[in-house]
Amino acid sequence: MNNATDDRKHARIRWHARRGLLENDLILTRFLDAQLAELDAAEMGLLEELLQWTDNDLLDVLMGRKKCEDVRLNPMVERIKAAQ
Repeated sequence: MNNATDDRKHARIRWHARRGLLENDLILTRFLDAQLAELDAAEMGLLEELLQWTDNDLLDVLMGRKKCEDVRLNPMVERIKAAQ
């Protein structure tokens, strides 16, 4: 992909990462600031899938209060949690 395409995709991800719960915003912003540029296409897809979750479900999983039931998403969840 070229830089313009990457920039648009990254901007879209950042927009979708804006959440109604401040805690999610803080967790996701830290992760995106540290690792967004390093994500490959498959990881971007997993992140986009996580960002479709409701705020409360996402926060529960990121805070470790609930286990992620989708084994495909577990590596991304753990990566986000490690960036905190």
